[in-house]
Amino acid sequence: MDIPRKKKSKTPKYVAYALAGAALIAGATFGLGQLRAAAPTVERATVWTDTVKRGLMVRQVQGQGTLVPEDVRWISAVVPARVERVLVHPGAEVKEDTILIELTNPDVELQALEAQRNVASAEAELVNLGAGLEGQRLAQESQVATLKSTLEDAKRRAKADQDLADKGFLSKLELDQSKDRADELAGRLIFEQKRLGAIGRGNSAQVEAQRGEVERLRSIAIFRQKQLDGLKVRAGVSGILQELSLQAGQSVIQGAVLARIAKPDKLKAELRIPETQAKDVAIGQKAQIDTRNGVVPGKVSRIDPAAVAGTVKVDVALEGELPKGARPDLTVEGTIELERLENVLYVGRPAFGDSGSTVKLFKMTTGDEAQRVPVQLGRSSVKTVEIVNGLIEGDRVVLSDMSQWDNTDRIRLR
Repeated sequence: MDIPRKKKSKTPKYVAYALAGAALIAGATFGLGQLRAAAPTVERATVWTDTVKRGLMVRQVQGQGTLVPEDVRWISAVVPARVERVLVHPGAEVKEDTILIELTNPDVELQALEAQRNVASAEAELVNLGAGLEGQRLAQESQVATLKSTLEDAKRRAKADQDLADKGFLSKLELDQSKDRADELAGRLIFEQKRLGAIGRGNSAQVEAQRGEVERLRSIAIFRQKQLDGLKVRAGVSGILQELSLQAGQSVIQGAVLARIAKPDKLKAELRIPETQAKDVAIGQKAQIDTRNGVVPGKVSRIDPAAVAGTVKVDVALEGELPKGARPDLTVEGTIELERLENVLYVGRPAFGDSGSTVKLFKMTTGDEAQRVPVQLGRSSVKTVEIVNGLIEGDRVVLSDMSQWDNTDRIRLR
């Protein structure tokens, strides 16, 4: 006879399975929590890296600019006029007496003729005045000579009368009359001599006044003649005609710029340095000017006191021989040496980061991985920057723009 068995409960077994599954899930969760996120991969060829070095660092600033002549002559119109002919065009070599433009102005021609006529009239008047005054002087001299002769006769007559009076042949009245006559003539002679001196001084003053008038009119005539000669515009200096944009028939006003002439053998560089970098530029600093056809050494000769459009104009006097093809208005690139820093830690200049700031750069660690680290920058140059803190000699860092990886502290270079 069969004996019925009791069914065993499966609850303890299910509970064990559940506990084991929960423990497994908890362990997996904990293990996954301890894992680091995979570093994003960056193509090595797309980034720029450099190694931190220690040694001499040359601080420089760089700017674009042009070659300009040191000696430039601007030619302007001396009178209002109309352009008759243009004889020379820009680019031509000119001498001092080369006529560039012929202008016309009938009023200037008339004024020159009138001024010459006034000089001629004044000179004729000077001659007539001199002749008239000379006649007056000669007449006065004749009067003085006559008085001298009459006075001598009167003196002889008075002496003779004195002898006769002493012998009793002449009365005292007649003797006194002879003496009075002699004294009167002596007084008149003194007066006429003074008058002769006054006439001489007066004549000299009148002649000098008229001569001054002649000189004044002659100066006006010379000025008018220069205005007339100025209608034929000459270069005035030897060089290259750089600018002349006038056409025949065009009117120009007094003072208007007609042309510009430069000496091409003496050029300087005008560089535009960013205002943030120009603070350390000083007169006398060495510079290198790249003309794209050669490099010319020079020195800073002038710094513009004001900034324009974010740049400061700096003039560099060229000291070396100019390369072939160097000419005014040629675009150049200039590098100015600010200072030399001995035994400093430096690296290539990163894409972002100013002098004295702290930036985060990716530093190569082990293998192909790079870790972001804070780096304090010091003084900067065109291509290098001083490292104050955060890196040591031999560290290799990524200098490219890594802003797209701002959300991660690690990258892997492939």
